Amino acid sequence: MDEATLREQNRHSWNAAVAAHASHRPHLAAFLRAGELTLFPEERALLGAVAGLRLLHLMCNAGQDTLSLAALGAEATGVDLSDAAIAEAQRLSVASGIAARFVHAEVYAFLAAAPAGSFERVYGGYGVICWLHDLAAFAHGVARVLAPGGRFVLMEFHPASNMFDQEWRLARAYPAGGARLTLPGVGDYVGAAAGGLSPGGFAEGERDFVNPHSCHLFQWGVGEVVSALAAAGLRIVALREYPFVNGERPFARMRPAPGRRWLPPANVPPLPLMYGLAAEAPR
Repeated sequence: MDEATLREQNRHSWNAAVAAHASHRPHLAAFLRAGELTLFPEERALLGAVAGLRLLHLMCNAGQDTLSLAALGAEATGVDLSDAAIAEAQRLSVASGIAARFVHAEVYAFLAAAPAGSFERVYGGYGVICWLHDLAAFAHGVARVLAPGGRFVLMEFHPASNMFDQEWRLARAYPAGGARLTLPGVGDYVGAAAGGLSPGGFAEGERDFVNPHSCHLFQWGVGEVVSALAAAGLRIVALREYPFVNGERPFARMRPAPGRRWLPPANVPPLPLMYGLAAEAPR
């Protein structure tokens, strides 16, 4: 299957999921309009102050985090493959009264077309790396659009957690090499998070969502991500691991914690469930 076909299948799969996700957070625009943020402390700490900076949010989905960054004073641009997600982001921008630019584009094409040095911050969070078939091209694209001294921040689910099934049983090898993984489709993880991804208030919304379009993911380890960024000329300034999950609830019997976090069950030893990194362009 060629790259264009894979990309189109992923676009259709995401398009199908957007309405289901939105159905669980009907008050999101009001939440943002009231000055609240969807961001978590971990990505804010790695990003630093963003007021007055040109910021690119890659794979922005429905744009709530892009708008939160804009509310912090960034000149924010969100990019996503899903035209339905971009339409929802634009609707959310109007409804919340927060201005941001949203672009429907494939990530590699956008990074190749944007003027070099266009952004002081580039951010990708919570489910970015797994959609990249070419990690080296992505890293070089990010490095190209960063202004001198600019920073790329990634907040991501830890690939070590992908070794376990939903019942915390060791079931798979450590992700590596960009191996393709085909799944039935993008699921309703917003509904499954039971409010973790609905900070403005959770609504039951659409029930029993079944995506009619399969999707294709790519498996990379942390070392491969760090090495790709370093090979693109970026300097790794922070790499942090976290024994909890922000927002999403990917495993059974997870325990809620303050701040919309989820912890493993008490009988599961702590293990890295997320990681965050910051990498800077030379000055």
